[in-house]
Amino acid sequence: MIYYKTEEEIALIRQSCLLVCETLAHVASLIKPGVTGLDIDKEAEQFIRDKGGEPGFKGYRGFPATLCVSINEQVVHGIPSGRAFREGDIISVDCGVVLNGYNGDAAYTFALGDVPEETMNLLRVTKEALYRGIAQAVKGNRIGDIGYAIQSYTEYEHGYGVVRELVGHGIGKSLHEDPEVPNFGRRGKGVLLKENLTIAIEPMINLGTKHIVQADDGWTIRTKDSKPSAHYEHTVVVRKEKAEILSDHTVIEEKVKTNKELKQV
Repeated sequence: MIYYKTEEEIALIRQSCLLVCETLAHVASLIKPGVTGLDIDKEAEQFIRDKGGEPGFKGYRGFPATLCVSINEQVVHGIPSGRAFREGDIISVDCGVVLNGYNGDAAYTFALGDVPEETMNLLRVTKEALYRGIAQAVKGNRIGDIGYAIQSYTEYEHGYGVVRELVGHGIGKSLHEDPEVPNFGRRGKGVLLKENLTIAIEPMINLGTKHIVQADDGWTIRTKDSKPSAHYEHTVVVRKEKAEILSDHTVIEEKVKTNKELKQV
């Protein structure tokens, strides 16, 4: 069942998404060598609750934390741990918030210190792919147009692996709603996009193979070949002329600029 939102609901989803991005900006100010996933998770939960929200991920299907913190070859759903961040790591942080009964969702991959250029290019391409996908989220297009835009840029042009088993999703009162939003597909195929559909678009792109494995913790997904993976996510609403982005990476990127430990993507 696909739920189309009223303008009032869209405004509430936007508020949740902005709190997500403020939280990720706070996280961006904290990342440095020696800091752990547990450290930033604790800070993120406190930040969200201080702003009147609730962590959207904590307890969701049993997930134990506020953030998904996925390092290097970890694709998504990494459980924050006591492993210290190190120079050269890439750290994907995915965050969800519930505020006024509506979910917000966004993710950003941070580059800590001297990250190899090959990996930095993966981050740049994945980030650009997100916006290419968003550009297709307009009335009259289909879900396949979004996936094709992402896949054609990352896989066909750059030779990266596009994860198949994990996809974007509708979002609203529930964190995951219909429709699924794959990062691969065929133009003109799939669900017809109509105005006021709110979806999370989130390319998960691997430097090497598209194949993934799940860790013994039942959550963490990593690349099968142990090569790095990047992940960026926005929540958007389908509009007639141009998709409207409800989340805001610019607040995150401002903090990246002021954190001398992080490289700009």
